[in-house]
Order: sequence, then structure tokens, then C-alpha cells
Amino acid sequence: MSLSQTLGAVIDTLTRAGIPHMLAGSVASTYYGEPRTTQDVDVVVDPAAESDLDAFVNALDRERFYVGDHSEAFARREPFNVIDTVTGWKVDLIIRRDRAFSRTEFDRRRRAEIAGIPVFIATPEDTILTKLEWARLSQSERQLRDVQSVARAIGESLDREYLSRWASELGVEDQLDQVVG
Repeated sequence: MSLSQTLGAVIDTLTRAGIPHMLAGSVASTYYGEPRTTQDVDVVVDPAAESDLDAFVNALDRERFYVGDHSEAFARREPFNVIDTVTGWKVDLIIRRDRAFSRTEFDRRRRAEIAGIPVFIATPEDTILTKLEWARLSQSERQLRDVQSVARAIGESLDREYLSRWASELGVEDQLDQVVG
């Protein structure tokens, strides 16, 4: 099951629809840290209007892609998913949240290559902070292991000042201290 086929099709369609985007979640933590298995890709999107999402959905090959209910996604800033019925990969499209951290995180995204596909991806620091938020909400040990993996792999290059500032703002200071130290 080819991630590159799914990722290439979704990223290309987002680009043609004019929707800024970035990879996040487990794909981002695997990019920076230790690889782990996953069958989904989290893509944060920042459409300017609901019509941009409609253009994206309408441009997808609907015989190949199942599209979850996206009718309220833009207005409610809720995620929806796209499933590639050929490869089995699920892409969670997460509408960028309207808060200072999410705007900063999105502005800091960087270029990378995943499965041979040029993409934008969240920075290691932002990947850590987002995973700490998910860990707090879900009580997931997997999220904390991902954070540790990224922190170990990036090491001294991590922007600790940035991490401390936003961890305080996001209410994940204790988790950051426990996991990253």
C-alpha cells in the first residue's frame, strides 16, 4: 500500500485548489524521530473560504477516494477525512485552528520530502507541542513516546525557549518537563 500514491494525489489536489497545508501528527514525528507504523496522515489545511474546500473535494477522483462529511468543516473548523480505497491510506484533513499558536505553527512549517513527495511539514518543536496537547486530551502514551523520539533525535538543536513559551501558553508545561526535560 503506497503512501506516495495517496500523499501525492492529495497534496497535488490541495495545491491545485490553492489550499495551504502541512503534514503533522505521526508522519511528522516519524520524519523527525523514530519510525512507527501508521495508516493515516494528518494534514493541517488553511482554506481561505468554504469554496476552497469544495474545489478540493470536487477535484478528487471520487471513484478512488471516499470523502467524509465536510459540509460543516470550514464553518466549525472541524476535521474530515479522505480515504484512498486503492491503497487503504486515510488522510485526516484538519482545519487550522484560529488561535495564536496554530497560526504561528502554520507560519513556521518547512519544506520536506515524504515518500518522495515534496510537502510542507510542521517543525519538530511544533510537532512536540501538538503531540503534548493530544497526550493531555487522550491520555495516550503513544503521543508521549513520539515526543520523546523527536526530542532525542533533534537533541540540542531544539529551540527550548520556543518550546517553553508555547508549552506555558498551551498548558502542557508539566508534560514537556516530564518528557523532554
